[in-house]
Amino acid sequence: MPENREERLKAALQNTRVETQAVRAGQIRSQENEHSEAIFPTSSFVFESAAQAAARFAGDEPGNIYSRFTNPTVRTFEQRLAAMEGGERAVGFASGMSAILATMMALLKSGDHVLCSRSVFGTTVVIFEKYLKKFGIETTFVDLKDISAWENALQSNTRVLFLETPSNPLCEVADIKQLADLAHQNQCLLVVDNCFCTPALQLPLKLGADIVVHSATKYLDGQGRCIGGAVVGREKEMEEVFGFLRSAGPTMSPFNAWVFLKGLETLSLRMKAHSESALILAQWLETQDGIKKVHYCGLPSHPQYEIAQKQQSGFSGVLSMEVEGDKAAAWRFIDATVVHSITANLGDTKSTITHPATTTHGRLSDEERLAAGITENLIRISVGLENIDDLKEDLQRGLAAL
Repeated sequence: MPENREERLKAALQNTRVETQAVRAGQIRSQENEHSEAIFPTSSFVFESAAQAAARFAGDEPGNIYSRFTNPTVRTFEQRLAAMEGGERAVGFASGMSAILATMMALLKSGDHVLCSRSVFGTTVVIFEKYLKKFGIETTFVDLKDISAWENALQSNTRVLFLETPSNPLCEVADIKQLADLAHQNQCLLVVDNCFCTPALQLPLKLGADIVVHSATKYLDGQGRCIGGAVVGREKEMEEVFGFLRSAGPTMSPFNAWVFLKGLETLSLRMKAHSESALILAQWLETQDGIKKVHYCGLPSHPQYEIAQKQQSGFSGVLSMEVEGDKAAAWRFIDATVVHSITANLGDTKSTITHPATTTHGRLSDEERLAAGITENLIRISVGLENIDDLKEDLQRGLAAL
């Protein structure tokens, strides 16, 4: 049995549930023995001797070196998120997009090929189609839901399959296990963006995925305070991702890591509340005049409802809807609301509303938006923690403006 209390806690946490890991996993106490995690806002760390400095830099001795790649607060966040996702290791980043870019730069080389779902955040498309392409990495975009499309698009040089599930903003759902089997049969890695569900509602690694990426900016924080990202997976791949971070420096700040740690502590409670309110709102919107279609994977009318039920413990707080009319109608709806914040962020305690075609997916071409199902009359809502009746009343203002 481990001798001290911290070691005993570490051993016990291996058999605890995600709610307990969110509060207890990964904590590194200083000599002050603080209860809440400390923030270490320092650029560098001091060594006892030149020999110790050399050993740290050579990797022969564990310990902090320089906050571009080693910081106790960031490490606590990484260890906690890794425990929650069921991964061997996590690496924190300055943003969700830098986490995606770092993963691809670390694991791919010129001449490699990526399969990516069309149903991803617009900037993710830009990363693959514009920037990775400059380095000789080609990407083919496929229908998230169609396993045969993934199979038919595989090439001998395909190395990564990348997807969001549920997707942004249509809430489309992929069968993670099915895609993981396909990836592994073809010696590929499956990378899943778990931003919408978080480990509170979905565990892609346990379903067969190799790597999970996060925009910590969203639900992991939960209150719209900080920008950050993370990658979780096996030690082998994460060491390569960490190597890119160490050299390139898209680093998570200690303060942001501390904020994310506080966010993780309430993640399960928040995700349950977000999901409950979003389902009520989605069901209500389906009955309203002026609404052509509601996209929410918690609705029985959703095409992938059964898959979502199978691999998720909740349906998250994001939904989208197509209103009657065109872009002008969608804008009138959005502008008529007052409780919802008009912003492209999601995963906040405050409900947000946005027009994807001109914001989150605005940099895509008309053809790319059409292929991804981003229509001019589509509105995305991230359901916060306000009273559900107040949210309904606010959306009634939007409906009245159509």
